[in-house]
Amino acid sequence: MFDGLMDFFQSKLTPEAPPSPEAQEKALRLAAGVLLFEIVRADHKVEDAERMVMRTALQSTFNLNAEESADIMRLSEEQSRTAISIFEFTSLLDGAFSPEQKKRVVELLWLVAFADGKKDASEEHMVRKIAGLLHVAHPDFIDAKLRARDQKPV
Repeated sequence: MFDGLMDFFQSKLTPEAPPSPEAQEKALRLAAGVLLFEIVRADHKVEDAERMVMRTALQSTFNLNAEESADIMRLSEEQSRTAISIFEFTSLLDGAFSPEQKKRVVELLWLVAFADGKKDASEEHMVRKIAGLLHVAHPDFIDAKLRARDQKPV
């Protein structure tokens, strides 16, 4: 019994090995996907146009093929629907991405928000919340919004 307790505490005290670069890249892709899906479902209507923009954004940003993007889309939706908060996803991106990469994420969020031709107040609220958690400066937030509004979906 004592050996079992020692094994338990040793497993809790032993630091885990750092994730491989491949695992870290997958986690970043998934985190970005979850945040994009949060915008897709922010207005309580999941529309095909928004999913299409999300898929294209993930493919172009992370150089994904069709199978990889389908996997990320599926996992992102699942994680978005079951996560308790978005903090774990924003903190991962905030720690790993440069200010320019974070601004690009905010621009992608806006592209998804504008995908159905209308900007819902709940979508805007969610983009603002995510941008704040990513520590994107307000001028960059506005610039990302204007760039997304003025371009066709990704």
